[in-house]
Amino acid sequence: MTIPVSISATTLDEIERAIFNLHHHRNRWAQTTITQRLVYLQSCLDRTITVADDWMTAACQAKGVDPQSSLAGEELVTGAISTVRNMRLLMNSLQAGGQLSPPKIWQRENGQFVAEVLPAHPIDRLLYLGYRAEVWLEPGAAPTQAQIYREPTASKVALILGAGNLSSIVAMDVLSKLFSENQVAIVKMNPVNAYMGEYLAQAFAPLVRDGFLEIVYGGVEVGKYLCQHPQIETIHITGSHKTHDAIVWGATEIEQQQSKAAHYPRITKPITSELGCVTPILVVPGKWSQADLTFQARQVAGIVTQNASFNCASGQVLVTASGWAQQAEFLAAVKRELAATPARQAYYPGAQDRYQAFLDSYPQSEPLGTRTPAIVPWTIIPDVPPIAGEYALTEEAFCGVLAEVSIEAQTAADFLTKAVEFANDRVWGTLSCTLLVDTQTQKKYDRELDTAIAHLKYGAIGVNIWSGMLFYFGSTTWGAYPGNTLADIGSGIGFVHNSYLFDRPQKSVAYAPFRIFPTPAWFATHQNLLGMARQLLKFEAYPSWQNLPGVVMAALRG
Repeated sequence: MTIPVSISATTLDEIERAIFNLHHHRNRWAQTTITQRLVYLQSCLDRTITVADDWMTAACQAKGVDPQSSLAGEELVTGAISTVRNMRLLMNSLQAGGQLSPPKIWQRENGQFVAEVLPAHPIDRLLYLGYRAEVWLEPGAAPTQAQIYREPTASKVALILGAGNLSSIVAMDVLSKLFSENQVAIVKMNPVNAYMGEYLAQAFAPLVRDGFLEIVYGGVEVGKYLCQHPQIETIHITGSHKTHDAIVWGATEIEQQQSKAAHYPRITKPITSELGCVTPILVVPGKWSQADLTFQARQVAGIVTQNASFNCASGQVLVTASGWAQQAEFLAAVKRELAATPARQAYYPGAQDRYQAFLDSYPQSEPLGTRTPAIVPWTIIPDVPPIAGEYALTEEAFCGVLAEVSIEAQTAADFLTKAVEFANDRVWGTLSCTLLVDTQTQKKYDRELDTAIAHLKYGAIGVNIWSGMLFYFGSTTWGAYPGNTLADIGSGIGFVHNSYLFDRPQKSVAYAPFRIFPTPAWFATHQNLLGMARQLLKFEAYPSWQNLPGVVMAALRG
């Protein structure tokens, strides 16, 4: 198998035929029964398994990863496995008519509904040992599900502007549009990973065949043409807020300012988006053992370096308490772990320029490796002040940069209050946040921790687990905390995934033990990630007690 050096842009005539085809078939999609949709999902799931290895190999080659190495498992997990899991969970929901009951649902003191969505079955309790995940609904919202199946409406033609970093993003966006929002879709592949279009087309072949999905290629001009096309009725963007504003408000900053001042967006059709975040890692002070310090330093390193740090949920700001007796020891451990993590190819365009901008802003930056035209070294920026407008707090790096921020706090309770205020008000974005807190501190400050989680204005919150896992779980929601507007878009508007099909989610929260066992998949030190991923693909497609031991044994070798 070879990867094309370049993929030609789809011609305007071809785009017109694709849009016409979708427009012609949109009402037929709206009329498909749940039984028919289940057949489509099963067929797509089986086809995804068939192309999984080639999909993984293509992504590895594009990112400079040896397809035979343990690290190649990263591409299998964030590609075919995430997609297969999402398909299977949607099938579970549709088999219940869109009304699949979560394992548990309750109301908080303020009346807000919270649904526990993981673990969903006894087998989950063993696979995700000690994990749990929740979907919080908007205050005042009833826990209703699947409005599009309760109150069917006409289908629309949606444009999906694909992400260029993780290959499963566009696949799961397709699933959300068709099966959660009842819209047929045209996908414009991102030029960075346009090579993935071939595997997307193979995996979703039944939907392409029947006129419910089209895949096209091209750059900015193709994207602009599609966005402005009168038969494109909705748009979903994964990218940067700058791309969003260029589409909605104008190509230049002056045009954007004028359009916003006049309240005159260039695009008026409904737009949803996932636009990144300066993701903070909040480290609650406690009394940690040496093993704790080492484990959590590895966790931070993994959160920073997974996918070469080209994730919207990559850790960028490490927040600790000035009064924590182990602060210096922990920061030194993080530095050691990052320095020991092999460098990755900086495959995403603009990485060198973004990295240089951080070096220019912070002369005290500490590169932990050698910079080359192909490599941005993992870099720590010590002593970043926790003030509003600070560059490292307001600019998404999208490369391996970790800013260290110290907050004046002596106790866990004081830190939680101040760290939440800091993250909400001085760190850009509302997509994802990770919080690390040891077991004894959790017990001692249980109420303060619960209050902190409730007050954090992030769409995905991980407690002792990388917030990026809420993207993977699929039963959780993925998207910015509600409240952004087109004029102040932040991390975006709307949610995807959400396999329980809750109508009005606010955010999702995942919890894990302070010391996760076996080694988590996002740890750079995982020794058997590819072997574990191959077993996990089988399990996620067909979860059974028979398929579980293979995953467990492979994970234990990590």
